[in-house]
Amino acid sequence: MPHDTTAQPDAPRTGSRHRSPGRLLGYVATYLVLLVAVLLTLGPFAVSVMTALTSTRQFAQQGPLSIPAPPVLDNVVELLTTPDGFLTPVVVTVQMVAVILVGQMVFSVLAAYAFALLRFPGRDLLFWVYVATLMVPQVVVVVPLYLMLSEVGLRNTFWALVIPFVLGSPYAIFLLRENFRGVPGELIDAMRVDGAGTLRLLWSLVVPLNRPIIVTLVLITVVTHWNSFMWPMVITSGPEWRVITVATASLQSQYNNNWTLVMAGTTLAVLPLVILMIVFQKQITGSVGETLR
Repeated sequence: MPHDTTAQPDAPRTGSRHRSPGRLLGYVATYLVLLVAVLLTLGPFAVSVMTALTSTRQFAQQGPLSIPAPPVLDNVVELLTTPDGFLTPVVVTVQMVAVILVGQMVFSVLAAYAFALLRFPGRDLLFWVYVATLMVPQVVVVVPLYLMLSEVGLRNTFWALVIPFVLGSPYAIFLLRENFRGVPGELIDAMRVDGAGTLRLLWSLVVPLNRPIIVTLVLITVVTHWNSFMWPMVITSGPEWRVITVATASLQSQYNNNWTLVMAGTTLAVLPLVILMIVFQKQITGSVGETLR
Protein backbone atom coordinates (compact mmCIF):
# COMPACT_ATOMS: atom_id res chain seq x y z
CA MET A 1 0.00 0.00 0.00
CA PRO A 2 1.63 3.26 -1.04
CA HIS A 3 2.55 5.71 1.67
CA ASP A 4 1.02 9.15 1.68
CA THR A 5 3.92 11.48 0.88
CA THR A 6 1.92 14.66 1.29
CA ALA A 7 3.86 17.05 3.54
CA GLN A 8 2.25 17.39 6.90
CA PRO A 9 2.21 20.79 8.54
CA ASP A 10 4.56 21.16 11.44
CA ALA A 11 3.03 20.90 14.83
CA PRO A 12 2.78 24.23 16.59
CA ARG A 13 5.57 24.89 19.00
CA THR A 14 3.53 25.26 22.09
CA GLY A 15 6.56 25.62 24.33
CA SER A 16 7.91 28.71 22.57
CA ARG A 17 4.39 30.12 22.34
CA HIS A 18 4.01 29.79 26.07
CA ARG A 19 7.46 31.26 26.71
CA SER A 20 6.93 34.38 24.62
CA PRO A 21 4.63 36.26 27.04
CA GLY A 22 6.95 35.47 29.94
CA ARG A 23 9.99 36.59 28.00
CA LEU A 24 8.21 39.79 26.96
CA LEU A 25 7.23 40.44 30.55
CA GLY A 26 10.87 39.96 31.59
CA TYR A 27 12.03 42.46 28.98
CA VAL A 28 9.43 44.98 30.14
CA ALA A 29 10.42 44.54 33.79
CA THR A 30 14.12 44.90 32.92
CA TYR A 31 13.58 48.11 31.00
CA LEU A 32 11.37 49.51 33.74
CA VAL A 33 14.09 48.88 36.32
CA LEU A 34 16.68 50.48 34.02
CA LEU A 35 14.40 53.46 33.45
CA VAL A 36 13.94 53.96 37.19
CA ALA A 37 17.71 53.69 37.70
CA VAL A 38 18.33 56.27 34.97
CA LEU A 39 15.79 58.66 36.50
CA LEU A 40 17.29 58.29 39.97
CA THR A 41 20.82 58.74 38.64
CA LEU A 42 20.35 61.52 36.10
CA GLY A 43 17.34 63.23 37.66
CA PRO A 44 19.31 65.28 40.23
CA PHE A 45 21.76 66.44 37.55
CA ALA A 46 18.91 67.44 35.25
CA VAL A 47 17.24 69.43 38.04
CA SER A 48 20.58 71.05 38.89
CA VAL A 49 21.17 72.18 35.30
CA MET A 50 17.58 73.39 34.86
CA THR A 51 17.71 75.42 38.08
CA ALA A 52 21.13 76.86 37.21
CA LEU A 53 19.72 78.15 33.90
CA THR A 54 16.56 79.56 35.50
CA SER A 55 16.24 83.18 36.49
CA THR A 56 15.66 83.99 40.14
CA ARG A 57 12.22 85.45 39.39
CA GLN A 58 11.04 82.40 37.43
CA PHE A 59 12.33 80.06 40.14
CA ALA A 60 10.41 81.98 42.82
CA GLN A 61 7.23 81.96 40.76
CA GLN A 62 7.23 78.46 39.21
CA GLY A 63 9.44 76.33 41.43
CA PRO A 64 12.49 74.10 40.84
CA LEU A 65 10.96 71.77 38.22
CA SER A 66 10.05 74.47 35.74
CA ILE A 67 11.79 74.50 32.38
CA PRO A 68 13.91 77.65 31.92
CA ALA A 69 12.04 80.08 29.67
CA PRO A 70 14.35 81.39 28.39
CA PRO A 71 17.58 79.83 29.73
CA VAL A 72 19.89 82.41 31.28
CA LEU A 73 23.56 82.36 32.29
CA ASP A 74 23.25 85.12 34.88
CA ASN A 75 23.81 82.73 37.79
CA VAL A 76 26.99 81.26 36.30
CA VAL A 77 28.35 84.70 35.42
CA GLU A 78 27.65 85.98 38.93
CA LEU A 79 29.43 83.03 40.52
CA LEU A 80 32.51 83.48 38.37
CA THR A 81 32.76 87.27 38.70
CA THR A 82 32.03 87.97 42.37
CA PRO A 83 35.10 88.27 44.66
CA ASP A 84 33.97 85.34 46.85
CA GLY A 85 32.72 83.31 43.90
CA PHE A 86 33.91 80.20 42.14
CA LEU A 87 36.86 81.43 40.10
CA THR A 88 39.51 81.01 42.81
CA PRO A 89 38.25 77.56 43.94
CA VAL A 90 38.22 76.36 40.32
CA VAL A 91 41.81 77.52 39.78
CA VAL A 92 42.99 75.98 43.06
CA THR A 93 41.23 72.69 42.32
CA VAL A 94 42.65 72.46 38.81
CA GLN A 95 46.18 73.07 40.12
CA MET A 96 45.75 70.56 42.93
CA VAL A 97 44.37 67.84 40.65
CA ALA A 98 47.08 68.44 38.03
CA VAL A 99 49.95 68.11 40.53
CA ILE A 100 48.45 65.04 42.21
CA LEU A 101 47.72 63.44 38.84
CA VAL A 102 51.26 63.84 37.52
CA GLY A 103 52.79 62.63 40.78
CA GLN A 104 50.52 59.64 41.17
CA MET A 105 50.87 58.48 37.58
CA VAL A 106 54.68 58.76 37.53
CA PHE A 107 55.28 57.13 40.91
CA SER A 108 52.53 54.52 40.50
CA VAL A 109 53.83 53.41 37.10
CA LEU A 110 57.41 53.19 38.39
CA ALA A 111 56.39 51.31 41.53
CA ALA A 112 54.10 48.92 39.65
CA TYR A 113 56.86 48.16 37.15
CA ALA A 114 59.28 47.39 39.99
CA PHE A 115 56.80 45.14 41.78
CA ALA A 116 55.81 43.35 38.56
CA LEU A 117 59.00 42.86 36.55
CA LEU A 118 62.00 43.54 38.77
CA ARG A 119 63.43 41.15 41.33
CA PHE A 120 64.68 42.34 44.70
CA PRO A 121 64.59 40.97 48.29
CA GLY A 122 61.26 41.40 50.05
CA ARG A 123 59.44 42.50 46.91
CA ASP A 124 56.19 40.62 47.48
CA LEU A 125 56.10 41.35 51.22
CA LEU A 126 56.61 45.06 50.64
CA PHE A 127 53.93 45.07 47.95
CA TRP A 128 51.26 43.40 50.05
CA VAL A 129 52.06 45.54 53.09
CA TYR A 130 51.65 48.65 50.95
CA VAL A 131 48.42 47.40 49.37
CA ALA A 132 47.09 46.57 52.84
CA THR A 133 46.88 50.31 53.52
CA LEU A 134 43.76 50.26 51.34
CA MET A 135 42.04 48.66 54.33
CA VAL A 136 42.65 51.75 56.48
CA PRO A 137 39.79 54.31 56.27
CA GLN A 138 40.93 57.78 55.28
CA VAL A 139 39.26 59.34 58.29
CA VAL A 140 41.69 57.43 60.56
CA VAL A 141 44.76 59.17 59.12
CA VAL A 142 43.30 62.68 58.89
CA VAL A 143 44.32 63.72 62.42
CA PRO A 144 47.92 62.36 62.21
CA LEU A 145 48.39 63.98 58.79
CA TYR A 146 47.00 67.26 60.09
CA LEU A 147 49.37 67.25 63.07
CA MET A 148 52.39 66.37 60.91
CA LEU A 149 51.77 69.08 58.35
CA SER A 150 50.89 71.65 61.00
CA GLU A 151 54.16 70.98 62.84
CA VAL A 152 56.20 71.71 59.70
CA GLY A 153 54.23 74.88 58.96
CA LEU A 154 52.29 73.67 55.92
CA ARG A 155 48.75 74.12 57.21
CA ASN A 156 46.58 76.26 54.94
CA THR A 157 49.03 76.03 52.03
CA PHE A 158 48.81 74.54 48.57
CA TRP A 159 51.38 71.85 49.39
CA ALA A 160 49.27 70.64 52.30
CA LEU A 161 46.58 69.77 49.75
CA VAL A 162 48.83 67.65 47.54
CA ILE A 163 51.69 66.15 49.60
CA PRO A 164 49.67 63.30 51.20
CA PHE A 165 48.55 62.04 47.77
CA VAL A 166 51.28 62.87 45.28
CA LEU A 167 53.59 59.89 45.88
CA GLY A 168 51.45 57.16 44.35
CA SER A 169 48.24 55.31 45.09
CA PRO A 170 47.98 51.76 46.49
CA TYR A 171 44.98 51.04 44.28
CA ALA A 172 46.74 52.31 41.14
CA ILE A 173 49.91 50.36 41.92
CA PHE A 174 47.94 47.18 42.54
CA LEU A 175 45.97 47.49 39.30
CA LEU A 176 49.00 48.43 37.21
CA ARG A 177 51.10 45.63 38.67
CA GLU A 178 48.52 43.02 37.70
CA ASN A 179 48.39 44.38 34.15
CA PHE A 180 52.17 44.77 33.81
CA ARG A 181 52.63 41.11 34.73
CA GLY A 182 50.65 40.21 31.61
CA VAL A 183 53.24 41.74 29.25
CA PRO A 184 54.71 38.87 27.16
CA GLY A 185 58.15 37.88 28.37
CA GLU A 186 59.32 37.32 24.79
CA LEU A 187 58.85 41.00 23.99
CA ILE A 188 60.75 42.03 27.11
CA ASP A 189 63.63 39.66 26.32
CA ALA A 190 63.76 40.86 22.71
CA MET A 191 64.06 44.50 23.80
CA ARG A 192 66.72 43.63 26.35
CA VAL A 193 68.72 41.86 23.64
CA ASP A 194 68.47 45.05 21.57
CA GLY A 195 70.06 46.93 24.45
CA ALA A 196 66.99 48.54 26.01
CA GLY A 197 67.40 49.65 29.59
CA THR A 198 64.77 49.65 32.32
CA LEU A 199 63.31 53.08 31.58
CA ARG A 200 63.23 52.52 27.82
CA LEU A 201 61.58 49.14 28.35
CA LEU A 202 58.99 50.78 30.59
CA TRP A 203 58.08 53.77 28.41
CA SER A 204 58.43 52.06 25.00
CA LEU A 205 56.79 48.70 25.70
CA VAL A 206 55.00 48.32 29.02
CA VAL A 207 53.19 51.67 29.10
CA PRO A 208 51.91 51.56 25.46
CA LEU A 209 50.58 48.01 25.94
CA ASN A 210 48.65 49.13 29.04
CA ARG A 211 47.40 52.48 27.78
CA PRO A 212 43.66 51.78 28.36
CA ILE A 213 44.11 50.95 32.03
CA ILE A 214 46.40 53.96 32.51
CA VAL A 215 43.79 56.25 30.94
CA THR A 216 41.18 54.81 33.29
CA LEU A 217 43.43 55.40 36.30
CA VAL A 218 43.95 58.98 35.12
CA LEU A 219 40.18 59.49 35.10
CA ILE A 220 39.75 57.82 38.49
CA THR A 221 42.47 60.03 39.96
CA VAL A 222 40.95 63.20 38.49
CA VAL A 223 37.44 62.34 39.69
CA THR A 224 38.62 61.29 43.16
CA HIS A 225 40.62 64.42 43.90
CA TRP A 226 38.27 66.80 42.12
CA ASN A 227 35.59 65.54 44.52
CA SER A 228 37.89 65.55 47.56
CA PHE A 229 36.17 67.33 50.42
CA MET A 230 37.18 66.21 53.91
CA TRP A 231 40.94 66.75 53.70
CA PRO A 232 40.80 70.20 52.01
CA MET A 233 38.17 71.32 54.53
CA VAL A 234 40.36 70.21 57.45
CA ILE A 235 43.78 71.43 56.31
CA THR A 236 42.77 74.81 54.81
CA SER A 237 40.79 77.77 56.06
CA GLY A 238 39.63 80.94 54.40
CA PRO A 239 39.09 81.60 50.70
CA GLU A 240 42.74 81.57 49.55
CA TRP A 241 43.12 77.79 49.14
CA ARG A 242 39.46 76.77 49.10
CA VAL A 243 38.72 73.97 46.63
CA ILE A 244 35.56 73.62 44.60
CA THR A 245 33.85 71.06 46.85
CA VAL A 246 34.29 73.22 49.95
CA ALA A 247 33.12 76.27 48.01
CA THR A 248 30.03 74.38 46.83
CA ALA A 249 29.20 73.30 50.37
CA SER A 250 29.38 76.90 51.60
CA LEU A 251 27.13 78.32 48.88
CA GLN A 252 23.88 77.64 50.72
CA SER A 253 24.83 79.79 53.71
CA GLN A 254 26.81 82.28 51.64
CA TYR A 255 23.90 83.17 49.36
CA ASN A 256 21.06 82.75 51.91
CA ASN A 257 19.29 79.87 50.18
CA ASN A 258 19.46 81.42 46.71
CA TRP A 259 18.97 78.05 45.03
CA THR A 260 19.65 79.23 41.49
CA LEU A 261 23.18 80.23 42.49
CA VAL A 262 23.65 77.07 44.55
CA MET A 263 22.63 74.89 41.61
CA ALA A 264 24.84 76.93 39.29
CA GLY A 265 27.78 76.12 41.56
CA THR A 266 26.84 72.44 41.65
CA THR A 267 26.60 72.35 37.86
CA LEU A 268 29.99 74.01 37.46
CA ALA A 269 31.52 71.50 39.88
CA VAL A 270 30.14 68.49 38.00
CA LEU A 271 30.47 69.70 34.40
CA PRO A 272 34.23 69.01 33.92
CA LEU A 273 33.82 65.42 35.13
CA VAL A 274 30.90 64.81 32.77
CA ILE A 275 32.94 66.13 29.86
CA LEU A 276 35.86 63.87 30.78
CA MET A 277 33.64 60.80 30.91
CA ILE A 278 32.09 61.59 27.53
CA VAL A 279 35.45 62.19 25.87
CA PHE A 280 37.16 59.09 27.27
CA GLN A 281 34.27 56.63 27.39
CA LYS A 282 35.87 54.35 24.76
CA GLN A 283 39.07 54.05 26.78
CA ILE A 284 37.08 53.28 29.92
CA THR A 285 35.11 50.56 28.15
CA GLY A 286 38.29 49.09 26.69
CA SER A 287 40.04 49.00 30.04
CA VAL A 288 37.09 47.29 31.71
CA GLY A 289 37.12 44.64 28.98
CA GLU A 290 40.85 44.09 29.42
CA THR A 291 40.44 43.77 33.19
CA LEU A 292 37.63 41.21 32.94
CA ARG A 293 39.54 38.99 30.52
